Amino acid sequence: MVGRKFIILLLATMVLSGIFLAPVSAAEAPVIIVQIKGEIDAGQASVVRRAMAEAAEKRTQAILVEVDTFGGLVDSAVKIRDMISDSPIPTICYVRNRAWSAGALIALSHRYIAMAPGASMGAAEPIPATEKTIAAIKAEFAATAGKTGRNPRVAEAMVDKTLGLPGYAEPGQILALTEVQAIKVGYADLIAADREAVLAHYGYSGVPIVEYKMEWADRLIGWLSDPAVKSILLTIIFLAVLTEVKTAGSGIAGLIGLGAAVLFFAGQWMAGLAGIVEILLFVSGLVLIVVEFYTPGLGLFGFAGLGCIFASLFFTLGGDLRALNILAVSMAAAVAVFLLILKKLPSSKLWSRMVLKDSERTQDGFVSAHDYSRYIGKQGKTLTLLRPAGIVEIDGEHLDVVSDGQYVKMGTTVIVMSVSGNRIVVRPVPDEEK
Repeated sequence: MVGRKFIILLLATMVLSGIFLAPVSAAEAPVIIVQIKGEIDAGQASVVRRAMAEAAEKRTQAILVEVDTFGGLVDSAVKIRDMISDSPIPTICYVRNRAWSAGALIALSHRYIAMAPGASMGAAEPIPATEKTIAAIKAEFAATAGKTGRNPRVAEAMVDKTLGLPGYAEPGQILALTEVQAIKVGYADLIAADREAVLAHYGYSGVPIVEYKMEWADRLIGWLSDPAVKSILLTIIFLAVLTEVKTAGSGIAGLIGLGAAVLFFAGQWMAGLAGIVEILLFVSGLVLIVVEFYTPGLGLFGFAGLGCIFASLFFTLGGDLRALNILAVSMAAAVAVFLLILKKLPSSKLWSRMVLKDSERTQDGFVSAHDYSRYIGKQGKTLTLLRPAGIVEIDGEHLDVVSDGQYVKMGTTVIVMSVSGNRIVVRPVPDEEK
């Protein structure tokens, strides 16, 4: 009896497991649609990353990316290109109006391309159009086209205007393809009036759709990743560090700088540009500066902390020449603002170690040389012949002097007329003035 119950329970468990663990049928699996519209930035890359991550969970049949852009940031476009190119799920690009510049690279990374009537693709000459940037972007376009089975020569002509493409663009003209031209050169599969026509062509008519658009978090990531915003945040961070080193006061500047650092690293983290190493390096720099405030480190901890902070920001920005340019501009702006408010800030122990604040002033008894001005108007006797230089004794002191232009005999009474540094000028005293 017990054996029969056990067998029934086992069979029931297997049936239920089969029901709940059975794979989703192809008819039920959705098609994910992602919209890339407007300027390409880290926010757009965030949308694609989110869609790609959920595509595997929902056992998606295909991914349709609708593109309508004039271009944008190359690094964000490359990230999107990598995600699409490496996807095991079939990807379709639908160029609604245009896929220019960085948008063309995204379009070429798809396995299939459809274009709307009147759409265009290409015009990807980089700005600035230096030899180095053209070579790098051209190679990226050619490799992407070759990976999806398209003619790399066409992709190169979209970037390098010196190449041209016979029948489509003369040498000296950058290549941009209309929807008809794209089909002729094998860069598009069909011209479709709408999304439904695209899905129907590739066999996904009537399939459930899950659509991904820009959300507030994606817009925040895009805003925080804007080069101008990053420069402003870095300026605030540098200014806060300089102010805290100078004052070590209420900590208000430190709190403001910490807030700017949180925004900076949060944006870079969500965009996939900052890792745990860069964040730990920044925190270590802050800790070292705090240690310097409370220990006799002779500035060692302070300078090490500043170095850690600078290295953290440098690597977070990409660790290249562009990162140095952003840091240099931000540092210059921070120093300029800091100099404007420097006189109003009190000094801290660390600042006193880093900057010499004491000066030897005349009113405090410091002089750069002997002060002979006290001898002006005093009389003395020449110990040597003045012709015109010689020695005079005044108040028991032997002084090197010069006459006012005449020869003066030894033993003559003279009076000091003027003093300029170490130069003492005298003249003979008439008998009636002796």
